[in-house]
Formats: sequence, structure tokens, C-alpha cells
Amino acid sequence: MKKFKSLLLLLGGLFLTFPGFAQNADGNWMEALGSMKSSQLTLLIILVVVLGVILLLLILMVYLMSFLSSVLKKQNPKFALSEEQAPSWLESFKVKYVTGKRKSIEEEKDIMLDHSYDGIVELDNFMPPWLKYVFYFSIAFAFIYVGNYLVLGIGKTQYEEYDEELRLASIQKEKYQALALGSIDETNVLFDKSGPAIKSGQTIYENNCVACHASDGGGGVGPNLTDDYWIHGGSIQDVFKVIKYGVPEKGMIPWQDQLSPEEMQQVSSFILTLVGNTSANPKEPQGELYEAVIEKPIDALTEEGLGVEIVEQDTVGN
Repeated sequence: MKKFKSLLLLLGGLFLTFPGFAQNADGNWMEALGSMKSSQLTLLIILVVVLGVILLLLILMVYLMSFLSSVLKKQNPKFALSEEQAPSWLESFKVKYVTGKRKSIEEEKDIMLDHSYDGIVELDNFMPPWLKYVFYFSIAFAFIYVGNYLVLGIGKTQYEEYDEELRLASIQKEKYQALALGSIDETNVLFDKSGPAIKSGQTIYENNCVACHASDGGGGVGPNLTDDYWIHGGSIQDVFKVIKYGVPEKGMIPWQDQLSPEEMQQVSSFILTLVGNTSANPKEPQGELYEAVIEKPIDALTEEGLGVEIVEQDTVGN
């Protein structure tokens, strides 16, 4: 009896020192659960299941100890309780919820079945109370589970959780892409040959650049963008830098306050696709010859119908 009470006190001390139970004492455990990620919640459920298995093993140990105790009492009368002595609360609890009231050897004939296998008979023993209560609990849990997920629709099904994870991942992807596009500058900009990017760049060019460079890139107030000569360099980094900071002494304003880094990349990529096109009224070459072979966005341009003359590979200039 004293050993059993000591075991209970030890388990109680462990539970009180566990951080999760400290949160319960503060009344914030619901908020903590709500703020947990799915991986953390899964780990918590696994820990609860492990603790439940440990508790079940302790119950089984108590059951086995009580069983051994009853066997010893039957074999050695000095361990048995006297008829006048009332059973303790532990004995009453054990009989009611753990072991149940056992049949004595003399009473086994009342539960003996008609089955006989080579002289071995079968007894109709009762189900241990603890196992019966576990069975009842599993039935009740099944009704609650079905009602929660399939009838009331309160809990999320696996498909709904999957869709929610996809939605969150999509939001994270958009944030990452926005951060990446916002960090584009003249040191890391790349030629974007995708159809949507070239088409967006053409729209930006038509809205902001045709007044100085002509609709076909032949030039006017600004230089010709279709030849191989460039005043400030003909790489994607050079074009991006000129668009971003402008050339105030030549009358070109900086566009960094009006266009986003992504938009400046798109219009820079579109301008490079104009190299090699035939202009209706081309302006004379300006600057120095710039030679660099780039791959034209052939499929993107033809599919989007941009009306740009296409060459598989071209010598970039201007």
C-alpha cells in the first residue's frame, strides 16, 4: 500500500514538472496549441500517445501484481485477509475496475463450457473490467470522431488539411518571389526570355519609351536600339543600369522611382530583343560596337504575337 502511494506521488511530481502541464497551470495551453505548427502538433500527439502507452503499461503492471498477489494468497493462507477484516479501497478498486471478481476453483464448474479437446475443457471467463472499459471508450471515441469530421464538419479532413497546406505554401512562395524580384539590381539582373516577361516589357516600352526611341526601336531623340552600337554598353546589366538611373545630361530620366525592379528587368529584356530588327527610319549608329551572342526568346515571341522580327541567334549591340 505504501509503495503504491509512493508511486502515485512520484508520477504526480513528474507531471507537475513537465512544461506542458506548467502551461496548463497558467491557463494558456489553448493559445499554445493554436500557435503550434503542424509538425509540432504532430510531435505533441505522438508524445501524448507514448505517455498513454506508458500509463497503460503501468495499469497492466498493477493488474499483474494484483494477480500474483491473489495467487500467493490462495497458495499461502497467511497472506489472505481474515474474514472479519474489510477490504481496503485499493482492493475494492482492483476488483471493480482491474481484475474483477474471480471464480474460485470450486466454482469453475459453473463457467465450464461443453467444449472438450483431448480432455482439456474451456472456461467461459469474463473480460477484465479495464479491457471492457477500453473497448467502451474506443466505441465512444469512434462516434465522436465520425461526428466531428464527417457529420458536423468541425474538424478538417486530410484533404482539407492538404489544401490548406497548399494555400499556405502558395502564400510563402509569393512572398519569396516578391522578395527576390524586389532585390533585382544592375549586379544580378538576368535576361528573361519568357513570353509573359517579354510581353510585359513591350507594354512598358510602348507606354514610356516610344517617344524617344520609336515604336520599332529605330531611335529619334534617343539612340537607335536595333543596331549593334551602344553608348553605355549592350549587356542586360548595362541596359538595366541606364533605365534605372537614366542619363540626365542626355535628357533621359531615371525610372527607378516609376518602375519596379521586375518591370525594369522586363523592359530591358524586351529592348535586347529589338537588336537586329529592321526599323522604318533607323537613326545612325552611336557609341561603340558591342558584340555578344544571346538566345532569342523565339517561342515566347511568336506565340505571344509581339510582331517582332525573330532571329535564332543575334549579335547584340547598341
